[in-house]
Amino acid sequence: MEKKVMIRLCSKIVAETDLYETDKEVQNLIDWVCLSEQIKENNNTIRNLTGEYKKIEPGCREGVRAQLERMKELCKERNSLYEKQNDLKGQKEKIEKSLER
Repeated sequence: MEKKVMIRLCSKIVAETDLYETDKEVQNLIDWVCLSEQIKENNNTIRNLTGEYKKIEPGCREGVRAQLERMKELCKERNSLYEKQNDLKGQKEKIEKSLER
């Protein structure tokens, strides 16, 4: 519930004021909230993909080709999300450093 309130507040600030464009600290704070939320969502997706992978893995040992292909897809998707997470974390760190000034 709390995260939805933060996102709604950020959306309202962006939609109904010009603070996002005129105040760098407001922009950084809103960007930080949005990036943090995206990181959390990606972590949840990564956990779900890993869980699905672990469920499929035993069947793959029995030689089921379709399951092997799905495992490859899961790994690619998970790796892509890991890369995205690193980019997001880098952006978040930049914002945190600028907020410290």
